[in-house]
Amino acid sequence: MMEEEAAVRAIAEHPDAALPRPSRFTHSFPTLREILIGAPCWGLTMALSAWLALWLRENDATFHLKSILVLYGSGGLLAWPPSLFAARYAARGRTTSTRFAAFLLCLVAGTIGATALLFALDYRMFYAQWHAAAGTRTWFFQLAFTSAGAICQFLVLGVRLYLPLAVMALVVASLALARSDARQRR
Repeated sequence: MMEEEAAVRAIAEHPDAALPRPSRFTHSFPTLREILIGAPCWGLTMALSAWLALWLRENDATFHLKSILVLYGSGGLLAWPPSLFAARYAARGRTTSTRFAAFLLCLVAGTIGATALLFALDYRMFYAQWHAAAGTRTWFFQLAFTSAGAICQFLVLGVRLYLPLAVMALVVASLALARSDARQRR
């Protein structure tokens, strides 16, 4: 009986304690506003970074400039929501420096990974005309190795287009997200 009275008294003193707390998983999802504003901004920044890197190397007149900018912009656009989720899930309840590191790591991995995946899909579409019939064992090997080759090629040749602008944007975005999460979580 004493335990029940203590529990009722604790709820009366702290009414929020009786409410179920959101789980780490559900609390990590980005808001609709963060997705609708942040994702296009991040995608545009990645496309601008690719353009700037090509321009600094005096390759801005390349024949495939539009395709390159669409690839990098789409990669940034698609990477933003899962990167925010992963960083918040990994660093929930941690210090600002830990959240900064989590956002930095997740945005780097997510952006490069999403853009590399899109590059691999485009690469695969080009080489599909010489591959075996879909669904066969040979086709699966060709799919796997063509995609792996495309991802490696992107990591070697494509990552340099993120320099120097995307690195600066990455640091600024990670710092802003880490600080805003600190204010929201208090």
